[in-house]
Amino acid sequence: MKGFIHSTESFGSVDGPGVRFVVFTQGCRMRCKYCHNPDTWICEADTAQCMSPGELLKKALRYRSYWKNGGGITVSGGEPLLQIDFLTEFFMAAKAEGVHTALDTAANPFTRQQPFFGKFGELMKYTDLVLLDLKHIDDTEHRKLTGHTNENILDAAGYLSDIGKPVWIRHVLVPGINSDDVYLKSLRDFLDTLKNVERVEVLPYHTFGVHKWEALGIPYELEGVNTPSDELAAHAREILGA
Repeated sequence: MKGFIHSTESFGSVDGPGVRFVVFTQGCRMRCKYCHNPDTWICEADTAQCMSPGELLKKALRYRSYWKNGGGITVSGGEPLLQIDFLTEFFMAAKAEGVHTALDTAANPFTRQQPFFGKFGELMKYTDLVLLDLKHIDDTEHRKLTGHTNENILDAAGYLSDIGKPVWIRHVLVPGINSDDVYLKSLRDFLDTLKNVERVEVLPYHTFGVHKWEALGIPYELEGVNTPSDELAAHAREILGA
């Protein structure tokens, strides 16, 4: 089995606990207007490195000595759940080596239909932590922002709560898009229904990836939207309990 890998980061410090080896997979169906990795959207052999789970784990384990304070491996994207079979085999091998595993996902592929639902349950056996990106609590606005509904994403959050899987919630704060109190308070109300949230992270919107949009010839729709002020970010963190 081979996975389509966009890139790796040897010393990640913001994608889960401790120092982590971060894998960025290729492929994503969502088209988030603020995406800083639009070069991960298309999943084709000529846009990615093809690696087996064993090859990827061997590469990661070179840095094991740095994985202090709960560090380990995080798989991000793109959207890793689009390669769920590869991901499960990779995490299974990592757990056999005693490695802490974290999945960074927007949960866009999540469904309770088979065969995905059974595969997701199997993946969770080898996943220690889920970093769940909740982009917008309002479904209509979520569709505008990403091109997709959030109904199945919120269902994924509920399922993870039901099985007691530790979750860190990540929310990119975009002024004028999801920063209004009505949205933040609605998101807080939703989070209060979950029993497994260990941490909430408010990530201020930035434009570091705009050059990638330009290189790909894709119009950047959030032109003119500024990074949220420190005051706005602090206000959002207060509401969300971050």
